[in-house]
Amino acid sequence: MKAATTKKERVAPPPATPMDDKVEELIDFIMKHCLWQFHSRNWDRERQNEEILKKTKQLLCGEPVDLSTPSDRCYWVDAVSLVDAYRERYTWINAMSKDELAQLIDTLKARLDYLTISGSLNEELSDKNY
Repeated sequence: MKAATTKKERVAPPPATPMDDKVEELIDFIMKHCLWQFHSRNWDRERQNEEILKKTKQLLCGEPVDLSTPSDRCYWVDAVSLVDAYRERYTWINAMSKDELAQLIDTLKARLDYLTISGSLNEELSDKNY
């Protein structure tokens, strides 16, 4: 007898914002160049997205970054790499205010969470036996 399967429903994407075009450029870079987005569990992806993008925002805004644990330093390295690439490839980011940068990274995180976690149809992300 074949076991019943449940189909995962997609969660609606975050609402559109005026920064969508810029966010999509940054998302495109992450999708093509950052292996950390491919963790095999949703909780890993949530933690990675949160920590790397939090440190990315702190670096872009010139704020202090906590480097007290090995995990913090690992996330920081990914954030430094991301910031360097963003500043070089997307020069418009260098003209943004701290408030604009914070909003940009918050919107980027919401979009990345949708694409890699809540909107993903990859059932292995939440498989408790995997």
